[in-house]
Amino acid sequence: MSTIQITINGTSQSLDVPPMKRLLDVLREDAHLTGTKEGCGEGECGACAVLMNGELVNSCLVPALHADGASVCTIEGVAPSAAAEGEPAHLHPIQQCFFENGGAQCGICTPGMILATHHLLDKYPNPTLEQIKEGLAGNLCRCTGYMRIFESVQKAAQALTTIST
Repeated sequence: MSTIQITINGTSQSLDVPPMKRLLDVLREDAHLTGTKEGCGEGECGACAVLMNGELVNSCLVPALHADGASVCTIEGVAPSAAAEGEPAHLHPIQQCFFENGGAQCGICTPGMILATHHLLDKYPNPTLEQIKEGLAGNLCRCTGYMRIFESVQKAAQALTTIST
């Protein structure tokens, strides 16, 4: 066992885990954050994508020891917290746009798609369709045919631009 120091969704944690345990399993089993999904387990589908130190990674390929000292954002960390005790939390504009535009279907790929979109829109606030396709290329979906996902990303970009102006 190894003790790793990791910040997950803004909360620092010290976890005792086998050094080669996958970050995906650390998040789901040790941190009890089940929003990150396992699709293929081989880094091919993007369902397990998270942001680690600001970079999009497939958590099924990251050994726990490599996450020591890292800052990780999962789907649970994307939505803003409730403004005050007792108030409901709101969806992040990306999540809201996926919901409203049919970008989420069965839900297996959705957490990874939303994190990939978050990463993409940080780099390209007003992406072209080609940039969207490239930014989401590592994420596979078996339900939507991608057009609704691309539309969701475009709507999210518009929503975030409106918020920031």
